[in-house]
Amino acid sequence: MGMSVTISVAAEQDAEQIFRLQYLCFQGEAALYGNYRIEPLVQSLESVRQEVASDCVFVARLGDEVVGSVRGKVSEDGAAAIGRLCVHPRLQGHGIGARLLRAAEAALAEERGATRFRLFTGHRSESNLRLYRRSGYETVGRSKGADGVEMIILEKPAGAFVATA
Repeated sequence: MGMSVTISVAAEQDAEQIFRLQYLCFQGEAALYGNYRIEPLVQSLESVRQEVASDCVFVARLGDEVVGSVRGKVSEDGAAAIGRLCVHPRLQGHGIGARLLRAAEAALAEERGATRFRLFTGHRSESNLRLYRRSGYETVGRSKGADGVEMIILEKPAGAFVATA
């Protein structure tokens, strides 16, 4: 590749690149479900800016380009909701998503006191489910998203770090 991908905390000036990347990356999910009104595709830039300012947001960079992102925040019950994990389509399959997930988990546990991690993905999203299961997540339930997509809810306790080789 020539350059290595680095993982770092997102800065305010990353919001627009995160917004564009999210829109690009979630096109495949939308096609999988025949639903282009899924939340990542209708979220506003201002909302992304607010999340970068308040939540635990990490980016993967290749040079100056944001090529991956993930967000998380801890709720009152100590569970950290992790979401919007995405990696540029040209770089998928190289472990960047797993690195972003581990960075978010570590920061959410160490800096924000998370006792467990929770995330969700669509029931047809096999590559996402594989990544999450390899990362130690287990299915704890199902729900229907506001957009009508059936979601699988996965959790794992904080500290349950699993090799994702």
